[in-house]
Amino acid sequence: MSPLAAVTATLVRFDLRRFLIGGLLWMPASVLPLVGGLILQRMFDHLTLGRVPLMLCAAFVGVELVRGLTIAIAWTYGDYWWSAAAALLRGNVLRSILSGKGRVPHSSGEALARLRDDGAEVVEFVDESVPLAGAALFSTAALAIMVSIHPAATLALIVPTLAIGVASRLLNRVTGRLHREAAVRGAAVTGHLGEVFTGVLAIKTAGAEKAALDRLRAHNRLRRDAAVKDRLATDLLTTATGASVEISVGLVLLLAAPAMRRGEFTAGDLALFTTYIGWLTALPRTVGSILARMPQSAVSTERLTRMTGPDDSLSHDSGVWFHQDYPVAAAAAHDDPLETLQARGLAARHGLHGVDLEIERGTLTVITGAVGSGKTTLLRTLLGLEPPVAGTIRWNGGPVADPGAFLVPGRAAYVGQVPRLFSATLRENLLLGRDPGRIEQAVATAAFDRDLAALPEGLDTLVGPRGVRLSGGQAQRVTVARALVRSPDLLVVDDLSSALDMETEQLLWERITGLATLLVVSHRPAVLARADQVVVLDRGRVAGRGTLDELLESCPEMRRLWARESLEGAAE
Repeated sequence: MSPLAAVTATLVRFDLRRFLIGGLLWMPASVLPLVGGLILQRMFDHLTLGRVPLMLCAAFVGVELVRGLTIAIAWTYGDYWWSAAAALLRGNVLRSILSGKGRVPHSSGEALARLRDDGAEVVEFVDESVPLAGAALFSTAALAIMVSIHPAATLALIVPTLAIGVASRLLNRVTGRLHREAAVRGAAVTGHLGEVFTGVLAIKTAGAEKAALDRLRAHNRLRRDAAVKDRLATDLLTTATGASVEISVGLVLLLAAPAMRRGEFTAGDLALFTTYIGWLTALPRTVGSILARMPQSAVSTERLTRMTGPDDSLSHDSGVWFHQDYPVAAAAAHDDPLETLQARGLAARHGLHGVDLEIERGTLTVITGAVGSGKTTLLRTLLGLEPPVAGTIRWNGGPVADPGAFLVPGRAAYVGQVPRLFSATLRENLLLGRDPGRIEQAVATAAFDRDLAALPEGLDTLVGPRGVRLSGGQAQRVTVARALVRSPDLLVVDDLSSALDMETEQLLWERITGLATLLVVSHRPAVLARADQVVVLDRGRVAGRGTLDELLESCPEMRRLWARESLEGAAE
């Protein structure tokens, strides 16, 4: 099954009830013109006799009113399915990225463009099939009625439609290539704008405003050319479909004229044909639109799939909530609190080679080493944020098949080297959807309580984009508090002390040591001295392990690092 077919099946199946009801609601809107055409036939036949019964007029008006009401209901109801389907696709991509398996494109702007435009394109393609059944039913019944009146004129309607269908199929590859190029060029514009907005200071300090605008203009020119070609190909196909309808109308009039002179084709028959011709265009237009969208949707599916991990899929029914409250994020329920965490032969592509690690409950394990020795890579690989190329991980002796899905709150929480805060309030940054029960305790443990008391709006203080209204040390302690709110068994911290003064650092370690099992990357003497176990990395391999005193006696790399750190500490 092709990726597009798999995604289509998922979008239809995940809320099959709403999809089918939406299709059934569109069915009367497509079929009622059959009744309207028959009523018009009777009306025009009576008109030639000099009278038109009012009941026929009232019936025609009633049919159109019912059809209009049905369309309004179908549109309203269909919006639910459309929104849910788009949310499902985008949610699957985001879930894969957030679990560490997916891949973000070269810029966040391009990622947003794919989620917005490509997600909508795929859903629109599936949505085109909703009126298809009604159009096919109308066309079958209408053609049967028309054949009974004039077979030759009816045949004139079918031949141009078939020709357009064949042409659409032949142009699929061309339209797919044009749409792919337009999507890439559009994403480049979005990506460049995102980089400009996030790098305003760098652009201003470098005096590169003109260069940034020139680059934006260049991207826009390429996007405009690609979009024009893509739209031209699509519009040519749509125009050809419309032209086939006009040709059909002309052929019907030519073929029906002799029959009308012979009295074999009445004014009512002509009114019926003319009415049905307009509605018969729904089937070729729908089929043409599906054929035109198919290559575009295949490209969009491919672009979204490239953002998911190898084991993830767009075709995953992850659920969508409409009328219920979205489930509050809660710590992962587990009945196996940490006793031991073991890694054996752990290796990663970015410079990690056969690392063994064992962490006991309630201990402080410190990973240290020179810049580029693989410390952060070890943490990220252990947590499943980077894919391992070899090795095993065990939690309490049991194998962990998917660390990215297993080592999550409340089993584990991660504090990265660079604080990641959102343009929201402190409260929202700390909770991120969690229960607020432990927020005060977490703030105090992270040594942020005095800073919080000095803020006039307290937890409701807006931190600004990426937390710019906080100092570096404050932002780091907020991320620590955010991790502690989740009550993890294992707290993983990457170089927490880089922006803290000595006094705050000492207070912080006093408060969090012993609170949870700690796995820490650090080079600070105060942290190394507290450690129950220090693991020294050198170019991705373990150069030594033990307490600080043991390593200073037995590990040359530790002695080198300690001497350098002592010199830097003296300089401070």
